[in-house]
Amino acid sequence: MREEINNTLKILQNGGIILYPTDTIWGLGCDATNEEAVKKIYEIKRRIDTKSMLVLVDNENRVQRYVSEMPDLAWDLIEASDTPMTIIYPEAKNLANSLIPEDNSIGIRVTNDEFCQKLIQRLKKPIVSTSANYAGDASPANFSEISEDIKKEVDYIVNWKQNDKTKHKPSSIIKLGVDSQIKIIRK
Repeated sequence: MREEINNTLKILQNGGIILYPTDTIWGLGCDATNEEAVKKIYEIKRRIDTKSMLVLVDNENRVQRYVSEMPDLAWDLIEASDTPMTIIYPEAKNLANSLIPEDNSIGIRVTNDEFCQKLIQRLKKPIVSTSANYAGDASPANFSEISEDIKKEVDYIVNWKQNDKTKHKPSSIIKLGVDSQIKIIRK
C-alpha cells in the first residue's frame, strides 16, 4: 500500500487526476484545492461546473478547515453513522472555487477507507471524489464496470482493490442548513 500511496501522491501533487477506490464506489479525484485539476475532472465527466462534487477528508477534525462553521449536529451525525455519509455544509472555504456552487455549500465525507485516509494524510489536503462515469451515466459499482474511455482520460489508475467485485453504493447525503435544518438528499 505504501508504494501505491507514494505513486498516487506524486500525481495529485502535480495537478493530476486519479481513478481510485473509496469507501463507497470508485471515483475520479484530484487535490480539492487545485482549481485547474478540478476543472479537468469536470471536463472528463462532461459535466457543467455548476453541479458540485464532494470532497473526502481523513478525519472529522479536518472538516473545520473547509467550512466556516461546523454545526454541532454534524459531529453527532458523523459519530452516529455506521455507513458512508456525505454532509453538505453551508459556507465552504479553502477549496477550489469551481467546487463551490452559488449557495456556497460543500459536500464533505470523512472516509473510512484506509488507503484514502493515508493518502489524504500525506497530501495534507482533501481529495475530490466524484463517481467514475460520464455525467448522466450510471455509477459503476466496482472497477470492472468503469468505462475504458474514462480509464484513458485519467493520469493514474490506483492499483488497489481493482479485483474487488463487491457491488458498492454511493454514500448517503444529508444537507445541513445554517439554522440546523436537515434535508436528506440521498438515503
